[in-house]
Amino acid sequence: MKLVVTDEITEKDRGDLLSGLSEYNVRFVDSSAWGALGVFMRDDEGRQLAGLIGARKGNWLCIDFLWVSEALRHEGIGGKLIDAAEAEAKKKGCKQALVDTFSFQALAFYQKKGYQLQMTLDDFPHDGQQRHYLSKVL
Repeated sequence: MKLVVTDEITEKDRGDLLSGLSEYNVRFVDSSAWGALGVFMRDDEGRQLAGLIGARKGNWLCIDFLWVSEALRHEGIGGKLIDAAEAEAKKKGCKQALVDTFSFQALAFYQKKGYQLQMTLDDFPHDGQQRHYLSKVL
Protein backbone atom coordinates (compact mmCIF):
# COMPACT_ATOMS: atom_id res chain seq x y z
CA MET A 1 0.00 0.00 0.00
CA LYS A 2 1.32 3.50 -0.84
CA LEU A 3 0.14 7.09 -0.66
CA VAL A 4 0.18 8.95 -4.00
CA VAL A 5 -0.02 12.74 -4.29
CA THR A 6 -0.56 14.09 -7.81
CA ASP A 7 -1.63 17.10 -9.85
CA GLU A 8 -3.04 14.81 -12.54
CA ILE A 9 -6.32 13.06 -11.79
CA THR A 10 -7.31 10.53 -14.44
CA GLU A 11 -10.85 9.57 -15.36
CA LYS A 12 -10.11 6.17 -13.78
CA ASP A 13 -9.03 7.88 -10.55
CA ARG A 14 -12.23 9.93 -10.52
CA GLY A 15 -14.39 6.94 -11.43
CA ASP A 16 -12.87 4.67 -8.80
CA LEU A 17 -13.26 7.29 -6.08
CA LEU A 18 -16.85 8.15 -7.02
CA SER A 19 -17.76 4.47 -7.27
CA GLY A 20 -16.46 3.82 -3.76
CA LEU A 21 -18.19 6.92 -2.40
CA SER A 22 -21.49 5.99 -4.08
CA GLU A 23 -21.30 2.45 -2.70
CA TYR A 24 -21.04 3.89 0.80
CA ASN A 25 -23.63 6.67 0.34
CA VAL A 26 -26.35 4.43 -1.11
CA ARG A 27 -26.96 3.06 2.40
CA PHE A 28 -28.00 6.51 3.57
CA VAL A 29 -29.27 8.48 0.57
CA ASP A 30 -32.00 7.66 -1.93
CA SER A 31 -30.41 8.77 -5.17
CA SER A 32 -33.50 8.09 -7.30
CA ALA A 33 -34.39 11.80 -6.97
CA TRP A 34 -30.95 12.91 -8.18
CA GLY A 35 -30.16 14.06 -11.68
CA ALA A 36 -28.75 16.75 -13.91
CA LEU A 37 -30.67 19.89 -14.81
CA GLY A 38 -29.76 22.27 -17.61
CA VAL A 39 -31.42 25.39 -18.99
CA PHE A 40 -29.93 27.03 -22.09
CA MET A 41 -30.64 30.09 -24.23
CA ARG A 42 -29.56 29.53 -27.83
CA ASP A 43 -29.64 31.68 -30.96
CA ASP A 44 -31.25 30.55 -34.21
CA GLU A 45 -28.03 28.79 -35.24
CA GLY A 46 -27.91 26.83 -31.96
CA ARG A 47 -25.05 28.77 -30.37
CA GLN A 48 -25.34 29.02 -26.62
CA LEU A 49 -25.87 32.61 -25.43
CA ALA A 50 -26.61 31.82 -21.78
CA GLY A 51 -27.04 28.79 -19.60
CA LEU A 52 -27.50 27.22 -16.22
CA ILE A 53 -26.16 23.83 -15.19
CA GLY A 54 -27.24 22.28 -11.94
CA ALA A 55 -28.33 19.08 -10.30
CA ARG A 56 -31.24 17.78 -8.32
CA LYS A 57 -30.00 16.19 -5.11
CA GLY A 58 -32.97 14.84 -3.24
CA ASN A 59 -35.10 17.80 -2.14
CA TRP A 60 -32.51 20.32 -3.35
CA LEU A 61 -31.75 22.09 -6.59
CA CYS A 62 -28.01 22.77 -6.60
CA ILE A 63 -27.03 25.42 -9.13
CA ASP A 64 -23.46 24.79 -10.23
CA PHE A 65 -22.99 27.29 -13.05
CA LEU A 66 -24.90 30.23 -14.50
CA TRP A 67 -23.57 32.31 -17.37
CA VAL A 68 -25.04 35.00 -19.60
CA SER A 69 -23.04 36.35 -22.55
CA GLU A 70 -21.83 39.91 -22.15
CA ALA A 71 -24.15 41.17 -24.92
CA LEU A 72 -27.27 39.87 -23.12
CA ARG A 73 -26.52 40.90 -19.55
CA HIS A 74 -29.01 43.17 -17.78
CA GLU A 75 -31.86 42.01 -20.06
CA GLY A 76 -33.45 39.56 -17.60
CA ILE A 77 -32.00 36.43 -19.20
CA GLY A 78 -30.35 35.24 -15.98
CA GLY A 79 -33.65 35.59 -14.15
CA LYS A 80 -35.40 33.55 -16.84
CA LEU A 81 -32.80 30.80 -16.50
CA ILE A 82 -33.23 30.71 -12.71
CA ASP A 83 -37.04 30.76 -12.97
CA ALA A 84 -37.06 27.88 -15.47
CA ALA A 85 -34.62 25.80 -13.40
CA GLU A 86 -36.59 26.38 -10.19
CA ALA A 87 -39.90 25.51 -11.89
CA GLU A 88 -38.49 22.27 -13.31
CA ALA A 89 -36.87 21.37 -9.98
CA LYS A 90 -40.17 21.96 -8.16
CA LYS A 91 -41.99 19.72 -10.66
CA LYS A 92 -39.47 17.02 -9.82
CA GLY A 93 -39.93 17.40 -6.06
CA CYS A 94 -37.27 19.90 -5.01
CA LYS A 95 -38.20 22.11 -2.08
CA GLN A 96 -35.06 24.22 -1.72
CA ALA A 97 -32.22 25.58 -3.84
CA LEU A 98 -28.53 26.19 -3.21
CA VAL A 99 -26.06 28.36 -5.12
CA ASP A 100 -22.64 29.84 -4.51
CA THR A 101 -21.09 32.90 -6.11
CA PHE A 102 -17.90 34.92 -5.81
CA SER A 103 -17.86 38.53 -4.64
CA PHE A 104 -16.97 39.66 -8.18
CA GLN A 105 -19.95 37.79 -9.65
CA ALA A 106 -23.64 37.91 -8.81
CA LEU A 107 -24.43 38.14 -5.08
CA ALA A 108 -27.00 40.95 -5.54
CA PHE A 109 -28.61 39.11 -8.47
CA TYR A 110 -29.27 35.97 -6.40
CA GLN A 111 -30.54 38.03 -3.46
CA LYS A 112 -32.93 39.83 -5.81
CA LYS A 113 -34.19 36.38 -6.88
CA GLY A 114 -35.00 35.58 -3.23
CA TYR A 115 -31.87 33.70 -2.20
CA GLN A 116 -30.73 34.26 1.37
CA LEU A 117 -27.04 34.48 2.28
CA GLN A 118 -26.09 31.54 4.50
CA MET A 119 -22.32 31.78 4.70
CA THR A 120 -19.35 33.73 3.35
CA LEU A 121 -15.77 32.52 3.08
CA ASP A 122 -13.33 35.43 3.18
CA ASP A 123 -10.18 35.54 1.04
CA PHE A 124 -11.58 32.88 -1.31
CA PRO A 125 -10.34 32.27 -3.94
CA HIS A 126 -7.82 35.09 -3.33
CA ASP A 127 -7.09 37.73 -0.72
CA GLY A 128 -9.80 40.38 -0.62
CA GLN A 129 -12.41 38.25 -2.41
CA GLN A 130 -15.23 36.19 -0.97
CA ARG A 131 -17.27 33.12 -1.84
CA HIS A 132 -20.91 33.39 -0.82
CA TYR A 133 -23.31 30.49 -0.29
CA LEU A 134 -27.04 31.21 -0.62
CA SER A 135 -30.24 29.17 -0.35
CA LYS A 136 -33.90 29.61 -1.12
CA VAL A 137 -37.12 27.82 -0.27
CA LEU A 138 -38.84 26.99 -3.56
